[in-house]
Amino acid sequence: MSMSGLYSDYFGLTERPFKLLPDPDFLFWSKIHKRAYAVLEYGILSGAPITVLTGEVGAGKTTLLQRLLRSIDDTVTVGLISNAQGGRGELLQWVLNALSVTSDGNGDYVCLFQRLQDFLIHEYSEGRKVILIIDEAQNLSPEGLEELRMLTNINSNKDEILQLVLVGQPQLRKMIMHPDLQQFAQRVSAFYHIPPMDRDTMGEYVQHRMKHAGGSGHEFTDQALDRIYQASEGVPRLVNKLCDFALLYTATENRDVVTASAVDEVLSDGIFVGNFDQLGEAAE
Repeated sequence: MSMSGLYSDYFGLTERPFKLLPDPDFLFWSKIHKRAYAVLEYGILSGAPITVLTGEVGAGKTTLLQRLLRSIDDTVTVGLISNAQGGRGELLQWVLNALSVTSDGNGDYVCLFQRLQDFLIHEYSEGRKVILIIDEAQNLSPEGLEELRMLTNINSNKDEILQLVLVGQPQLRKMIMHPDLQQFAQRVSAFYHIPPMDRDTMGEYVQHRMKHAGGSGHEFTDQALDRIYQASEGVPRLVNKLCDFALLYTATENRDVVTASAVDEVLSDGIFVGNFDQLGEAAE
């Protein structure tokens, strides 16, 4: 078995079905993800000033976001910020960079704000909507969130010149619900939290990804899926990681299907460290 093929050749797959990188082509439209995507679309189409989507690491937020970006037409100007940090003024520079707005090098906050306002008004006069998407928004400080809220004050009375979409881990929801951010929370018109998958949904998710990669969808026994669910608690990133290694172990043992014992071997070897991932081992 070659390193390039890993277990894919053994199972007759066209690619690895459980890669950790977000891939919109592999998106499994569970009931939960359909609702989450509907809320994202609603926020944009309804002109919501702020839309918020939260979920655990690996819940599929970034994948949904990438699918959303694919669907946005050319009449919309989109700025995407990932892992923005910094104090007052620095976030505003992130915003300008995301929207490809050049500045004259003057880092004065008032000048930066005026530059952004001029750009937004120009886009509005040209009939273009501007959407600013902040991924990993839980890394923003409360001051950063308040600064974003202030940006929505640029909006006119009738139309939203700037719309914000914030995507982040569950702590983002806790931040927004803090009494000090009451004004921010009041501007959130659309909000959805993606919970982990239940056992049945996880089984459908694994089957979907195996079929999409060229498999039959029956490569895992029910008992193996039970063990995967117990270890992952239904978090997609953890499911992916455990399924990936379980397929590898099964291929090296020349077995036809992934059994519960193969999953147990992965767990006993310490390769799968679920709790570390849940604390945010890697950005989604």
